[in-house]
Amino acid sequence: MKSKNCLFISFLLVLNMSCAQSEVIPLWENKIPNSQESDEVEENEVDDILRLRKVQNPTLEIFIPTKRSATGRAVIICPGGGYGVLSYDWEGTEVAKWFNTQGIAAFVLKYRLPQSKSIVVQHNAPLQDAQRAIKLVRHHAEKWGVEKDKIGVIGFSAGGHVASTLGTQFAKHVINTEDEINRTNARPDFMALIYPVITMQFPYTHKGSRDNLLGNNPSKELVDEFSNELHVTKNTPPTFIVHSTDDEVVPVENSLNFYKALKDAEVLSEMHIYPHGGHGYGLAIGRGYLQTWTDRLADWLKELK
Repeated sequence: MKSKNCLFISFLLVLNMSCAQSEVIPLWENKIPNSQESDEVEENEVDDILRLRKVQNPTLEIFIPTKRSATGRAVIICPGGGYGVLSYDWEGTEVAKWFNTQGIAAFVLKYRLPQSKSIVVQHNAPLQDAQRAIKLVRHHAEKWGVEKDKIGVIGFSAGGHVASTLGTQFAKHVINTEDEINRTNARPDFMALIYPVITMQFPYTHKGSRDNLLGNNPSKELVDEFSNELHVTKNTPPTFIVHSTDDEVVPVENSLNFYKALKDAEVLSEMHIYPHGGHGYGLAIGRGYLQTWTDRLADWLKELK
């Protein structure tokens, strides 16, 4: 009986170890750039999903597939939330677990939200965090079983704006921290944008995202700077886009106009426009054939060279 109990305990220990799914690491080792002291405290709100507000310490949550299934590919995940909150599990950790089923390492980015009192220049913080995230993963690629030229980014809604800003402005100098990690290339090798905010220009912008990122009365120069359809070049990474025609939150024209810019620049791209779906459906589990958007993404990634 004693030996059976020992075996059972050993089984539970192994099971517990196998269920350990993630590790969380700080994005910045020392002082966070573009930050200042404040009395603000990060807030977590849990109802049907987990929402994070007033992010103070940006992090990466790491999900690594089994060695047997690993493809060497990795992705930085940018949850949405209108630059006011982060839909952290709905468009973050659940998506990371799906990527693991495809043999892809996933890194959920908890990026700073621009209205935080702890940020000095509000519109720069999300891009700073996104650049740092991909530099960090590329720098430690061997440690996590990742190939340095197979690291991409995916973003949902306002997280799609973070991702597309990274994909079009990866060379923009927004980080003054001089360390070995910052000298690493920030260009994503691929980009996936799911019902993304792309433009800051009326009439197609998402006003909540625009106001939170740029303020209520931004200059034309600032609006143009963060309207990512204006910054597509031949160096923009291959891009996969999903949107719905009936999206009443972020108009489908965000994706249509970005796709046209990609096409004009001869960037390899694929777009799927669903007639119904609205906005904010995440993995779209239980939503009919809308749920198959992840199958289309998996197929597209397999075809990438």
